[in-house]
Amino acid sequence: MQSTRVIVALDYASQKDALNLINQLDPNQCKLKIGKELFAIVGPQFVETCISKGFDVFLDLKYHDIPNTVAMACKAAASMGVWMVNVHAMGGAKMMAAAKEAILSSKHQPLLTAVTILTSFDSDQLSAIGMLGTIEENVLRLARLAKNSGADGVVCSALEASRLRMTLGTGFCLVTPGIRPAGSALNDQSRVMTPAEAIKAGSDYLVIGRPITQAKDPLASLVVINKSIGL
Repeated sequence: MQSTRVIVALDYASQKDALNLINQLDPNQCKLKIGKELFAIVGPQFVETCISKGFDVFLDLKYHDIPNTVAMACKAAASMGVWMVNVHAMGGAKMMAAAKEAILSSKHQPLLTAVTILTSFDSDQLSAIGMLGTIEENVLRLARLAKNSGADGVVCSALEASRLRMTLGTGFCLVTPGIRPAGSALNDQSRVMTPAEAIKAGSDYLVIGRPITQAKDPLASLVVINKSIGL
């Protein structure tokens, strides 16, 4: 696998726009994240196109269903050759364990990560859906559940990364969205950090979208970010 730590979020509504960006990037400088909207439009073939161009692909579909359904979805994702796939930790231990078992039975075995609390959430939104305790407490509880269920890591805010790293150890992967270089707009994110702050806090991989995808020179912006984290 590549040693790059930045995952560029391909938050586009068309294959043409996504390819236009990809053709400006370097697979030695970043990985790619394909989410629900783009995948619904372009499907598995586009994932395979990205991989053929040398990119590691994080398939960010956040599976959350009964264990067998999620297991079969993860097995299908593995067959595409993706680098990472994710599920919702709130799907429970049985669901996550089934997902991991399905991946281990596949010829290609991507990393399995579990989403804890979405980085767009704040404390008011958390309480509105009936979850007790602070965001950090819920993230830690779900991350422990994910690790005990066989997941390779979690998707979390960089604000929780330090405590998770201290509690769960160095072998557990932390993928952090909500990364904004200094001076960037927050957009729809509530809990954010700069790239350098996130790495210092213990993040392994940084998911970055608009600061790169909407830049006049996406590759130049990516290079600046990589330099800020020592790459």
